[in-house]
Amino acid sequence: MDPVVVSVNIARPRAELFAYLADVANHPEFKDHYLSDWHLTREDSAGRGAGARFREQLPLSRFGWGDYTLAEVDPPYRIVERGRSGKFNRVRAIGEWTLHDAPGGMTRVEYRYETLPARLSDRLMELIAGRGWWKRKLTRAVRRLQAIFEEDRARGRRATVAAR
Repeated sequence: MDPVVVSVNIARPRAELFAYLADVANHPEFKDHYLSDWHLTREDSAGRGAGARFREQLPLSRFGWGDYTLAEVDPPYRIVERGRSGKFNRVRAIGEWTLHDAPGGMTRVEYRYETLPARLSDRLMELIAGRGWWKRKLTRAVRRLQAIFEEDRARGRRATVAAR
């Protein structure tokens, strides 16, 4: 799927937003409307190597589990998530958070997401969900992120390490 890019201005310092986004346990608070059943992949949920596994709520998807790990963490500007989803985890996914200073003491938060399907059947499943579905879900996610910081509301549950 071609990259989907969404952005929002948040009235908070860039370092504060970066620290929040660099902790994967916080991500369900604003992504739980399209990703559920979150579990951390290690005890330390922040920084490079931190990751989570979750169920994607894609339309007509029989293989809804996915995961991502923070592959690059460049404070306080950029965080890159690399993961996999779909049947046999063969669909690679890349998410990139970039944070820039904006006028008025605000921070411009931009999220870029793309998938790299391995087979024709995976590409067909992406056509069913479509870029429009992803654009709506990601736009809502960054708006919820904005509400968490500016209005202290819409917080969901934090992810935890799965029990054995």
